[in-house]
Amino acid sequence: MKRVVVTGMGAITPLGNDVNSFWDKLKSGQTGIDFISKFDTENFKVKLAAEVKDFNPEKYMERKETKRMDLFCQYALNAAGEAMDDSGIDIEKINQDRFGVIVGSGIGGFVTIQEQIVKMHEKGVNRMAPLFIPMIIGNMAAGNIAIKYSAKGICTSVVTACATGNNCIGEAFRNIKYGHSDIIIAGGTEASIIESGIAGFMALTALSESSDPNRASIPFDKDRNGFVMGEGAGILILEELEHALKRGAKIYGEVVGYGSNCDAYHMTSPTPDGSGGAKAMKLAMEEANTTAEEIGYINAHGTSTEANDPAETSAIKIALGDAAYSTHISSTKSMTGHLLGAAGAIEAIACIKALEEGFLPPTANLKETAEGCDLNYIPVNGIEKNIKYALSTSLGFGGHNAVLCMKKWEGK
Repeated sequence: MKRVVVTGMGAITPLGNDVNSFWDKLKSGQTGIDFISKFDTENFKVKLAAEVKDFNPEKYMERKETKRMDLFCQYALNAAGEAMDDSGIDIEKINQDRFGVIVGSGIGGFVTIQEQIVKMHEKGVNRMAPLFIPMIIGNMAAGNIAIKYSAKGICTSVVTACATGNNCIGEAFRNIKYGHSDIIIAGGTEASIIESGIAGFMALTALSESSDPNRASIPFDKDRNGFVMGEGAGILILEELEHALKRGAKIYGEVVGYGSNCDAYHMTSPTPDGSGGAKAMKLAMEEANTTAEEIGYINAHGTSTEANDPAETSAIKIALGDAAYSTHISSTKSMTGHLLGAAGAIEAIACIKALEEGFLPPTANLKETAEGCDLNYIPVNGIEKNIKYALSTSLGFGGHNAVLCMKKWEGK
């Protein structure tokens, strides 16, 4: 079996459009949540979201390219650009047939879907954009990244709603571990802060209707009342260890375990007892050959919904046993909102940075824990603590559970 390390990272997030900005604001507990500026919310009960700010797609793309890609693809291409620059990979010096891409989106080209359907109804069927289909299909983030970087190996996208990012990274990890690839660009992307996106989740009564940015996304808090929509992309460069060492790459951390399963219970709610998520956590720890006592940090799915938070708390207790009470846990969605298909990817970056720097980000604005939520959720302020292993958990609509186990890089 091959070992798999992280040699590059890129991020477009509500907290900043690069990894360092994102991480610095996570550490300080800043929120990326504010009043929606992308459209008029006069007729919406939901007023807040975690929007990407000051995004310049032309940092890594030509202007003409942006016209042919939905926003979710633009986010992915720019996060991938930062990750590739960070990795120092010379495309001409690697085997492009063993260089792949696994990047997914929970929804795909939502912005283009809404714009073009409205246009069709207002101006007629012959006014539909010629590239409508390739702009909206969810695999095109992966496809466009592969085209840009001549990645001729595996190119696919996993679509598992809010578990998408973790599943993409996990599948990339396994692909390298079993010797099929040397390098894979992996992660998730989403751009769903539009009228139909907010209205759809609002109809599900899933979104917070709070008007206070600091009390809207409050995972594990007794006053939580729904999640806050976020957007952006997270990309990791996963690389086989010997391949990375041979080219002198900087190594940020190691991916050592992956657990994925299904609750097979409900379209939108997790199993109340958390048993499905717990099994995924155990699978990740088993593959990592680690114990519950060695898990120093869990970046929880922590959506701030009535159903998720106690169920996930129960899952952690089942998976870790007595060690659950001493394990540090936080939900960075308290600051980023919920990036749906990109959530697991930016949270994996947060875990790698936590391992690298020995700092665990907080659950910002957590004041009083809810009934059934009685673990150590690192309220308000992050803490300095050196840890060896971290878990990142993602639980998606449809019952999808995806858990990554990552390890601090301590040398070969």
